[in-house]
Amino acid sequence: MQQHNDYTVKFRIFATNTKRMSEPILSVSNLRISFRHEKKWIEAVHGIDFEVYAGQTLGIVGESGSGKSVSSLAVMHLLNERQSQIKAKAMLLEGHDITDYNEKQMATVRGKQIAMIFQEPMTSLNPVYKCGFQVTEMILQHETVSKMEAHQRVIELFKQVMLPRPEAIYESYPHELSGGQKQRVMIAMAIACNPKILIADEPTTALDVTVQLEILKLLRKLQTETGMGMIFITHDLGVVAEIADQVAVMHNGEILERGSVKEVLANPQHPYTQGLLACRPPMNVRLKRLPIVKEFLDGEWKGGKQQILNDLQITAEERKQHLEALYQQEPLLQVQELKTWYPLRKGVLNRVYDYVKAVDKVSIEVYEGETLGLVGESGCGKTTLGRSILRLSEPTGGKIIFDGVEVTSLKGNDLREFRKQVQIVFQDPYSSLNPRISIGAAISEPMLVHGIEKDHKKCREKVCDLLEQVGLKAEHYGRYPHEFSGGQRQRICIARALAVDPRLIICDESVSALDVSVQAQVLNLLNRLKEERHLTYIFISHDLSVVRFMSDRVLVMYNGKPVELNEADELFEHPKETYTKKLIDALPGKQSHFV
Repeated sequence: MQQHNDYTVKFRIFATNTKRMSEPILSVSNLRISFRHEKKWIEAVHGIDFEVYAGQTLGIVGESGSGKSVSSLAVMHLLNERQSQIKAKAMLLEGHDITDYNEKQMATVRGKQIAMIFQEPMTSLNPVYKCGFQVTEMILQHETVSKMEAHQRVIELFKQVMLPRPEAIYESYPHELSGGQKQRVMIAMAIACNPKILIADEPTTALDVTVQLEILKLLRKLQTETGMGMIFITHDLGVVAEIADQVAVMHNGEILERGSVKEVLANPQHPYTQGLLACRPPMNVRLKRLPIVKEFLDGEWKGGKQQILNDLQITAEERKQHLEALYQQEPLLQVQELKTWYPLRKGVLNRVYDYVKAVDKVSIEVYEGETLGLVGESGCGKTTLGRSILRLSEPTGGKIIFDGVEVTSLKGNDLREFRKQVQIVFQDPYSSLNPRISIGAAISEPMLVHGIEKDHKKCREKVCDLLEQVGLKAEHYGRYPHEFSGGQRQRICIARALAVDPRLIICDESVSALDVSVQAQVLNLLNRLKEERHLTYIFISHDLSVVRFMSDRVLVMYNGKPVELNEADELFEHPKETYTKKLIDALPGKQSHFV
């Protein structure tokens, strides 16, 4: 803590900007937030200050638990009053102190003066009401207009946020829309009453790079048109570089560093900020592993970028030798003209009138010890391809050959034996684990199912060893999934996949929802386990920088079809197809911080 305090006195003073108004729209002073825990109050946010000006964006960056989201929820008075305490010297909204506003007073502020886009639109939208009705309700609550006028305004808002078929979206339920479309509905709801301040809480975290870029452009456009101030909360400094004017870096409830985006990203002063920048996979160099934030806080990278390059960079010759060794072998997995189609039916007789071609004539080869990256937008078929290889989704046609064995015709014990050799790590670790059984039982289960270890004592010893291998502790054996963080739960899922000693693991968006610092740890873990256990990976992700760091080759998919397949560095440096170029150009902050 003392180290952090030493740096807080070195805060940059915000540069004077002629675009600013003389007074901020929102000014928060000495904000402190405490939560009740076992009859005690634990302070989570320790006296932070921030300001938001008209037409400008303040980016608040930090890991999960840093206090960035709860600070914004406190300003909105959305924290549970029984479980939280909010104290502030002042929370001035256009000169009015809203610190002690009651619920009735805040109802006139929320939506009208301060609006918020929440991180997960599916949980923020009511599943039993149509999308148009929910936005209309917001307008009718704050504006004196007729239902017809509100309806027309919602249609215009849907056009403004570039939703296709606005009338159809108006009549659609949330579950009928894609993630990007739901997020746009949330943006339309947030800007419906022209708020002075818009709080965007991780609005692009789980979106494809192309959709993410469109959302960022949209927010900038709306800000230019309306002059609203914006607080943009994220853990991704690449996104902050695209959207924000000023940035505040939070850690453990404190603001450690702040200033203009250019100043902070070009010359970060605090080791924590340096760590956040460095643990993001770079796009112009290949590293043996990613530096992690803890190493910066411990003072291990005092030499900065040059020390990282000297110690961790993979040379062109090392890369060439690695690839030559890989592709001298026979392929471990061959996918030939694979098709996975889903029938569309209609009419009384439920007749098939068309097909959704989720995977359409895809052919790939994967070599032992290789990591093959699969990239593309949502709906391109990359996840369905991974599930089809495991036959979790039954292929419609084509062949899957694993180590010389035709997989598509396997049944019963033979199919079970194949699945022992090929495992999958899913995107959401919490929904992948049974909340009612301990993590020890969850990891033991596949060993018992496959008859690998029938002795329960030896099985427990192996599980404890696996927990140690993935960076957890043996004493975690009896704990339940809810007692772990997102990164720890993903490590548990990796341990469970390793329990049956597989040869190939399909990682399906396995790090997409993690903080960049936790993400770096999990990626390093996967690469270490790959070397120690001679594993092969199919790595599915929409995050191109992560895919480049992990992959030997990359397959780009679009509408169920393969678009481009090439060695990873070559594909990113010299893409041949227009669609591939579009994906790479959409990557926020794509210029590496090592440049």
